[in-house]
Amino acid sequence: MSALTPQSDMPTPTTDKITQAAMETIYLCKFRVSMDGEWLCLRELDDISLTPDHEPNPEDPNYLMANERMNLMNMAKLSIKGLIESALNLGRTLDSDYAPLQQFFVVMEHCLKHGLKAKKTFLGQNKSFWGPLELVEKLVPEAAEITASVKDLPGLRTPVGRGRAWLRLALMQKKLSEYMKALINRKDLMSEFYEPNALMMEEEGAIISGLLVGLNVIDANFCMKGEDLDSQVGVIDFSMYLKEGPIAKSSEEDVQITAILDQKNYVEELNRQLSATVNNLQTKVDALEKSNTKLTEELAVANNRIITMQEEMERMKDDSTLFSKGNKHDRTADGQTLSEVRKHLKEETQLRQDIEKELEVQIGMRQEMEMAMKMLDKDVCEKQDALAALRQQLDDLRALKHELSFKLQSSDLAVKQKTELNSRLEEKTNQMAATIKQLEQR
Repeated sequence: MSALTPQSDMPTPTTDKITQAAMETIYLCKFRVSMDGEWLCLRELDDISLTPDHEPNPEDPNYLMANERMNLMNMAKLSIKGLIESALNLGRTLDSDYAPLQQFFVVMEHCLKHGLKAKKTFLGQNKSFWGPLELVEKLVPEAAEITASVKDLPGLRTPVGRGRAWLRLALMQKKLSEYMKALINRKDLMSEFYEPNALMMEEEGAIISGLLVGLNVIDANFCMKGEDLDSQVGVIDFSMYLKEGPIAKSSEEDVQITAILDQKNYVEELNRQLSATVNNLQTKVDALEKSNTKLTEELAVANNRIITMQEEMERMKDDSTLFSKGNKHDRTADGQTLSEVRKHLKEETQLRQDIEKELEVQIGMRQEMEMAMKMLDKDVCEKQDALAALRQQLDDLRALKHELSFKLQSSDLAVKQKTELNSRLEEKTNQMAATIKQLEQR
């Protein structure tokens, strides 16, 4: 930017336009991106100065390494924060297809590769972060299990693939921050693999290891037997961290709509189950009413039979009194008949008592069933009210989503117009820079 600023102290319309164009460019991009080798150098808006203040030499290796460390630390912060927030909103176990999780592993791979010393092999120089990760099992005994698992995976052929598998297993074990902290604390061992000003040797590495503690709140599950970790290209997707407000709000509204739909489906399923339970209870009540009616009829028949037997017994007693002076044989036969009648009467009385007890039990069961049906009816009414409220919320959220979609389209159109304006301003800036250079040469 200082190359585009004239030497005069007074601002001119040309410098004002250039400064305004630069500010619009930075506002649209949020970061200034530069390439140095295989590393991306990022600066946030607050770190960029539009004035020609004194800056360190950009060709100084120490300045480049410090800039890379700061950029990687900022990207790690954004990646870890976005991963935790999205995982908590999602509310389920993460897998290898989850985009924020993939970007987190890409950022971690860049952090581990920063400042690696190149080792000479028969095929040339090789940089791999698998060597430092192998040291973890010597520092933390719990890491021996995942190191052995990585070595036993049949599909891994390169050190890079084994390092990527190790990071995934450490995250599943929820001890990635512990392992990274153990590595960073042993700088005497790390100096064999890293340059003195690498990220793992400086304060930024300790900060990243502290940030990794927050990942212990998420659950992840990976199936690495079918994944090709050797040939994956680790490129950071900056579009995930350059979202504007309406887009983020739209994603939050989508999450809320999904949650409400899940609640609606759950309430509908619960309502169906309650309806089926009510139908079953109604069937049981009908069966109990039929059984109660049948028992009542049997009780009435038994009462009639008991009354008949009592009358017959009285008649037999009268007959026994009238013929008490009869012959002995007749008295013996009458005594046997009387004993049989008494025995039969006793059996009928016992049967009546059993039927009355069973009738009382059935009446108690019927009362319990009626109470349960009343409670179920009340619960069904409450669930229906809740379902109606959820449907109303769903309609409101759909209307809000439609409105946000319209605002999003408008914001996309504005961004497109600003992008075109930015490209035209860059062309004018280049032309003016060439003109200024020609004027300086003259």
